[in-house]
Amino acid sequence: MTKLRKLNRPTGHRMSMLRTLVSQLIKHERIETTVAKAKEIRRLADNMVQLGKEGSLCASRRAAAFVRGDDVIHKLFSELAYRYKDRAGGYTRMLRTRIRVGDAAPMAYIEFIDRENELRQSKPPTPQPPQRAPFDPWTRSRLTRQFAPPKEEKSSDPEI
Repeated sequence: MTKLRKLNRPTGHRMSMLRTLVSQLIKHERIETTVAKAKEIRRLADNMVQLGKEGSLCASRRAAAFVRGDDVIHKLFSELAYRYKDRAGGYTRMLRTRIRVGDAAPMAYIEFIDRENELRQSKPPTPQPPQRAPFDPWTRSRLTRQFAPPKEEKSSDPEI
């Protein structure tokens, strides 16, 4: 596993907290937490949606080892996998909301995109550029055809 933020917690407590937060995010599709926790949840939730899209037995076992609750596993592999089948990545959005009163911690909403009642509409997909013909190095470019005079072809019989 890659490096995670420590979040001032021992490893067992940190992993338990992240597993619970990811499970609650999948279940409710939007939660409010601190910005540092939201950044970590975003990474892990995107990985879980990738496993849901994969849909294999190995992927379901890996997701079940991390996410808590059979209803969450079912939602991950049915609803979320279908919703994001055409999206390559970036399944979650983090929106900073306020400063918490007790300890002045910056808070943020983290939510799945492309769902009803989302806080901000997702951007439309960028249009793909038109397919270009493969480059042939032996053809002359438009600029050389425009500015250079055409080559004269040599004839085989000499004119005398």
